[in-house]
Amino acid sequence: MSTGTFRSADATCPASHATTALRFPSLTTTVPKEFVHRASVAEVMLTDWERTGEDRFSVSAQWPRGHSFFTAVNGHHDPLISAETIRQAGALLAHAEYGVPLGHSFLMWSLEFAVCPEDLLVGDAPASLDIEIACADIKRRGRSVAGFRYDAVVRRNGRIAATGSADFTCVSSEVYTRMRAGRLASGRPRLPLTAPTAPQTVGRISPTDVVLSPTGEPDRWQLRVDTRHPVLFDHPVDHVPGMMLLEAARQATAATLGRPALALDVSSTFARYAELDAPCLITARRVPGKNGGESVLVTGHQEDEPVFSATVTVAAQHLG
Repeated sequence: MSTGTFRSADATCPASHATTALRFPSLTTTVPKEFVHRASVAEVMLTDWERTGEDRFSVSAQWPRGHSFFTAVNGHHDPLISAETIRQAGALLAHAEYGVPLGHSFLMWSLEFAVCPEDLLVGDAPASLDIEIACADIKRRGRSVAGFRYDAVVRRNGRIAATGSADFTCVSSEVYTRMRAGRLASGRPRLPLTAPTAPQTVGRISPTDVVLSPTGEPDRWQLRVDTRHPVLFDHPVDHVPGMMLLEAARQATAATLGRPALALDVSSTFARYAELDAPCLITARRVPGKNGGESVLVTGHQEDEPVFSATVTVAAQHLG
């Protein structure tokens, strides 16, 4: 880059006093954290996006070699980081491409993903990802987009590392306030933090990352809600985040099978918000396996109403 003098119509400035604009078009940064509903920049997985066709997009992302919560599983990137990446992609496109205002609230109705273990191995550098997104069933309320379903294909070095899909709706802050008014005005205090089950029984090392509390009954736990958790509760919310429910499903699966394992496939649906002021009971039972793996159906109920269900399929054998 030249460092000569800056010349205007009526003055000549020495190079030492000049202001030179530096351009580095190849540098990478994250997308705005507000677009993916994160308070911490460190929790933003997405780095860029572009429209490639009608309701089709290309999104780039990066997974760190190590993460404080999405920890490696037998040398593989945590499959749940792919779920978080897919979740973030939907929020990004809703705001950046479909004009959903940042103040709107999102209601996730389903989220599913499957991973290819051989392409999840942690390498000697962060994993750079290219994600193809196709949006469909776009719901509109007047001129505003009120939600859509989308399918995602996550590629790493040109190979498919994961696939997934999600379905959500979104509402304005005014509508959300009306929806939640009865619950939020009840004045009921949040539940006290309950004791964690033994971390090694749910595939965790630190008790602070355990989201299940023992009930004294087999395959049955109370959801352990620590609103101080810096990742699961990245910012204040008035309900239990969906990613925490997926983590509860993963931990319940490990406890039911008696071993931690790589989640190959997770299919989840959400029926209502999990509230912070009432116990949420988590149950698990084995179901016929998929694609040669072992499957566990995990459900959550609160005040005798279903909250969510997830079928988690893990590798039948140890992956090293």
